[in-house]
Amino acid sequence: MTGVLRNIFKVNLAVRKSERVLIFNDTVPSNIFLDEPDKERIAKLRSLTMLLAEIGKDLCKATVTSEYAATGSHGAEPPAELWESAFGQKTVATLRKEHLMQPLLEKAINDQDIRRIETIIRHYRKQAVDCVIALSNFSTSHTRFRDFLTRICKCRYASMPLFDISMLEGAMNIDWKNLARRTRAIAKTVHSAESIRLKTPNGTKLTFSKRGRKSIPDTGLLTRPGSFSNLPAGEVYVAPVEGTANGRLVLEWAPTKQLSSPVTLEIKDGFVQEISGEDLYADALRQKLDERKENSNIAEFGIGTNEAAKRPDNILESEKILGTVHIALGDNSSFGGTVKTPFHQDFIFFRPTVTLIEQDGSRNYLLRDGKCVI
Repeated sequence: MTGVLRNIFKVNLAVRKSERVLIFNDTVPSNIFLDEPDKERIAKLRSLTMLLAEIGKDLCKATVTSEYAATGSHGAEPPAELWESAFGQKTVATLRKEHLMQPLLEKAINDQDIRRIETIIRHYRKQAVDCVIALSNFSTSHTRFRDFLTRICKCRYASMPLFDISMLEGAMNIDWKNLARRTRAIAKTVHSAESIRLKTPNGTKLTFSKRGRKSIPDTGLLTRPGSFSNLPAGEVYVAPVEGTANGRLVLEWAPTKQLSSPVTLEIKDGFVQEISGEDLYADALRQKLDERKENSNIAEFGIGTNEAAKRPDNILESEKILGTVHIALGDNSSFGGTVKTPFHQDFIFFRPTVTLIEQDGSRNYLLRDGKCVI
């Protein structure tokens, strides 16, 4: 386990002796229900944060640790104290002085203010950390926090939401170069498509346009300035063009458990229009989507590429399983889309058949019943 943790610094992030690394986790408040396995997993993440910080002392200039109260939603901006740890005190003080911090955290910021925020962050970018290891329970992947760190400050960012220590012996214990080679090859194939059609044996059917949208490989190799990836890594993802997705998603898995019975989402013109199903998760998801229309947006289509990923009950790993696909709802503003909302949730689909439709109308299979055919 220690060897895999050292590789996060040495292989995945390629941390140099002169660099500073921010490592953070969150604590889930009592009003959010957790079963015992989740409580144990989160407690272990706190210990893992400390262990990584200790390991990093010999590998970099400094490790900075932070712990904060969980946001309660994937894609929500982390609190101001974490921004201060990542970007520096002067950056946050200036954002507060210009009354930009709070609307930024609430994802209620307009384009003009975003440009002003970017100018401030760019001015103080030398104060930002060089690398991030994000062990928060709720994902920071699809946030302005992550986007500004990687795009403006050129920070290298490893996002590990819902991480389980068992992954160190499974999906993290792989040949990273081989994974990168496979993932980039699939991304190149997907990139040329104009639109995509998905079918699965459980009744899921979805079509959408990806015209003008980049297919992004998530390889786990974060050696270039501004690199961003999940760990465990291994997927190709794209933001479908807003308003173009139509069909039906039949969910058999929530992010961390199998559903007692399927939950069906009816999709029209890019949004979830109806949710049906007897599992209690249907009510929880319906409540979340009712908060903001943007939460219902078909935000992401992803393809798993990691042959060592096996667990279906943890979305961080399951969305990386080779031969699966995943669909996310909510925010996609940080990877090519236009929807901004403090929510981003992925769902896994098994045995998919994925058809790529080219600009000239020709069609090619990428996956057939879960088997890669390129």
